[in-house]
Amino acid sequence: MARPARHSGNLPAEATSFIGRRHELAEIRKKLTEARLVSLVGPGGVGKTRLAIRAAANLGRGFRGGPWLVELAEISDPALVGNAVMLALDLRDQAAPEPLALLLSYLRDKELLLVVDNCEHLLDAAAQVVTSVLKAAPGVRVVATSREPLSVPGEHVVPVPPLELPARQADEPLARILQNEAVMLFTERAVAASGTFELTSANRGPVVELCRNLDGLPLAIELAAVRTRVLTVEQILDRLADRFSLLTGGSRAALPRHQTLRTTIEWSHDLLPDGERAVLRRSCAFASRFTLEDVEAVCAYGEVPPGQALEKLSSLVDKSLVMKEDMPGIACYRLHETMREFAGLKLAEAGEEEAVALRCAEYYRSSFGQAVPESRFRLPVWLDWAELEIDNVRAVLQRCMARADAACGIELAAALGWYWITRATTEGIRWLGGFLELPDGASAVRGWAYFLRGFLSVLKTDSAGAKPALRAAVSVGRDTGDQALLSEALSIASIAEGLAGDHLAAQRLLDEADVAATAVGAAYPPGALAVQQARVLNGFFEADLATVKSAATEGARLARDMGDHYGLEMMLLNLGAEALLNGDLEGSGSLLTESLRMARQVDDRVAQYNLLNALGTHAALRGQGRRAARLFGASYTVRTEVGAREMPFFEPLLARGKESARTALGAAKFEAEFEAGKRVDRDEALDLALGKPAPPAAEASRAGPSRAGAAAPAPNGPAAGLLGKREADVARLVAEGLTNKQIGARLFISERTVDSHVRSILNKLGASSRAQIAAWVTAPE
Repeated sequence: MARPARHSGNLPAEATSFIGRRHELAEIRKKLTEARLVSLVGPGGVGKTRLAIRAAANLGRGFRGGPWLVELAEISDPALVGNAVMLALDLRDQAAPEPLALLLSYLRDKELLLVVDNCEHLLDAAAQVVTSVLKAAPGVRVVATSREPLSVPGEHVVPVPPLELPARQADEPLARILQNEAVMLFTERAVAASGTFELTSANRGPVVELCRNLDGLPLAIELAAVRTRVLTVEQILDRLADRFSLLTGGSRAALPRHQTLRTTIEWSHDLLPDGERAVLRRSCAFASRFTLEDVEAVCAYGEVPPGQALEKLSSLVDKSLVMKEDMPGIACYRLHETMREFAGLKLAEAGEEEAVALRCAEYYRSSFGQAVPESRFRLPVWLDWAELEIDNVRAVLQRCMARADAACGIELAAALGWYWITRATTEGIRWLGGFLELPDGASAVRGWAYFLRGFLSVLKTDSAGAKPALRAAVSVGRDTGDQALLSEALSIASIAEGLAGDHLAAQRLLDEADVAATAVGAAYPPGALAVQQARVLNGFFEADLATVKSAATEGARLARDMGDHYGLEMMLLNLGAEALLNGDLEGSGSLLTESLRMARQVDDRVAQYNLLNALGTHAALRGQGRRAARLFGASYTVRTEVGAREMPFFEPLLARGKESARTALGAAKFEAEFEAGKRVDRDEALDLALGKPAPPAAEASRAGPSRAGAAAPAPNGPAAGLLGKREADVARLVAEGLTNKQIGARLFISERTVDSHVRSILNKLGASSRAQIAAWVTAPE
């Protein structure tokens, strides 16, 4: 599932090697001129993902919005398919009433190519989302990959066969054999594995026979090629031939392709020591990427002591059974989806399914639960961790729901509070609501879960949805004497009443919250901060700016003292808005820019939207019409990405700011600058708002549509949605002419890691040289 750079850049193993596939690529190109949905269909291991990525990279220039990759392999919940598409496009379920409505609204005027990968286990849900997208967005085309068609109107199916098999003729020229796709893949992977492999007249026969025996299946070929590190091709061929003979009684033709792949994986597995087998099968518990620490906690027990986890994991990576990918500051790992299926079968055979599932659930419940008290005080770091692990956490939550395990589910869902608040509000409401309908679970934990459920609804300005949950939280707080819970729940309940327009009820609840916050005192500072936030918002609702200023000033002091990032961001926004409403242009500017820096650090899109509007108004009132119009345009784009709404109490001043800028520039120039602001990407918009000079390429980028959050190194990179952030950084430096060693020094990564990124970029772009990477980076739309 798609994390901005995380989900659009990390590809399954099928996409790791460059191959031809010219016929299929031509067929996809032709079909996309005839239809808006093309499905690449074939069994596992034939290279559907790799082909889809190649096609998207090659065809990306034909779409103003570029190509974007949606990965579904790691999603098991049909309800999250729309979220996966949103995340791949770097949209945010933070404020919109319905995520799918936000997605469709965003795509309505876009011209882009979506690659929806690995749909087979979510066919109905994927078909529904794709159908909705195609109906709502006439400029969008979709390439889907699956083991069977989506079966929706207008779908064109392209069967994906295995790679072309090499001919057996002994007189076939070596150069011609080297052009065969299967041989090309085997040779490339063997060179990568051993560093010394070369196709020669002496080994050409065994290589050809091996590729034929493996039915041209890319994954099977890669697994066999890795073994050239310790075996000759002849030895690999003999050992696999023995396996096939056992299955077919000597008749190789009787072996179906899916059994070929399974047998090749089984052969690789059987060569592993017991400890490596254990780590491999247990790692299927992770739905997505995982870290060494995750493996040590979940997979390392019994025959695998925790101290040996790194050794076992490294060996599995070397054998291409586990994939390694580098995230900023940490190495991560993942399983190819076919390998995960195989590992799951082995886990069941070992009778470890229940034990590993329980270890996984306990690990995430415990680790996130223990982090709760400090998460708000180290929010940027905590959010990075949560984004890294969220797909694994979702898998645990789904298992808890299936088993009606309310105790674990409620605790884990509540521990993810800051993730739901800043990243996935609707999803958080769904998980919390589902678990709270189940019996069981400690009352104190349920109380905080009710509070969070209500808080998330308030963030969506849904006071009706918030009130029942907040009443339940207050009830638990009173029953248990939990003054910390009471102070926060009563404060948010006060805001909910203010949203609904019941100012008397809002004040009554605020008074009760103040009593609870005073009772808990210094033992729980967030309680006092919550009271001040309720005072601020109720002050805005009642146009009492004096109360807003005093409460926000005290709130900012409290937040700074306790190191509360989110609280300080909000209080600075409040203070800046109050100053702007009071005409204090000098004082408001510094407050708003400091808040924006903090909102950028945690990627809080709703705050960014409001701050871009406020700073646009600030610029307009200072006579900076061009800057104001561009900021207003940029804020509009951010709103489409998150579904945010304007603050009602700020609307009159915002309207005044827009009218001031329009008058200063003239209607035509205002509209032109507004449209230019809509086209800049978010980072450029935030730089503009913070007063940073635009990069030289920024002006040119405004000629095309925004690719909000695109990981590409330049705004006009045609394969923006297919590259991860680190790959984009590497591609940009390649385009500058730097060597791998120089790139490694610049990015603080090893030269070997740079080489891995360069190869991955070449594969995704369907390129064969660094010069072609540079051309992609610098190419105009």
